[in-house]
Amino acid sequence: MENDLVITERREGYRVITLNRADRLNSFNEAMHAALMSALLDAEADEACRALVLTGAGRGFCAGQDLSDRVFSPGQVPDLSSTLERLYNPLVRKLRALRMPVICAVNGVAAGAGANLALACDIVLAARSAKFIQAFAKLGLVPDSGGTWFLPRLVGPARARALALLAEPVPAEQAEAWGMIWKAVEDGALMDEAHRLAAHFAVQPTVGLGLIKQALDASETRDLDSQLDLERDLQGQAGRTPDYIEGVTAFFEKRQPKFTGRA
Repeated sequence: MENDLVITERREGYRVITLNRADRLNSFNEAMHAALMSALLDAEADEACRALVLTGAGRGFCAGQDLSDRVFSPGQVPDLSSTLERLYNPLVRKLRALRMPVICAVNGVAAGAGANLALACDIVLAARSAKFIQAFAKLGLVPDSGGTWFLPRLVGPARARALALLAEPVPAEQAEAWGMIWKAVEDGALMDEAHRLAAHFAVQPTVGLGLIKQALDASETRDLDSQLDLERDLQGQAGRTPDYIEGVTAFFEKRQPKFTGRA
């Protein structure tokens, strides 16, 4: 446990990180930013941790920024550019760059930066009662925390534009149908499904999975020739891991491989 704002539960081969400001729908203040980043860094440094589950306490996943954490006074407004540069952008970059798969279990409303924090994860599960809301337009703001990058790639430019401009909620089943998330599940089954996926990843070839993440992210900004070169280089790295040797050996021996997840 980092502190009571973010709770870390250690399981066999993976961790569950829970945003824990339930009375504020797990909205972010600076202290929770620091606690979540600390939890991610600690998990990243632990070789025994080969997957993460990110979820929220209470009835919501994350309502984005806690507006009461910002000081408004006559003649003075918050520097939102600084907030993004110091807090949200490093958090999104860290989630995307983690060496292990990150599963987001969206247990309720995911709004504003909370919605885009979920979309930054590798696999997003959502309870059927959950909703995703790009709430920024309601405040005269621009979708941030990667929203303008994730949305067009996940749902296409027409839907992304409408979601950003209208700020209408997207129910979990609609999010699944549009390809915004991986799967909508029954509310009572959400965490069971998240644990099942995490336990699966906890015994997979972690280095190879991390290289898959790297290749897919890079493909968004590369042409085919440069992506082929990157695949060549990453495949070379993957082929030098003990897990590749173990996978091939297990295939020929007709048994389940025992991956260590190490380079």
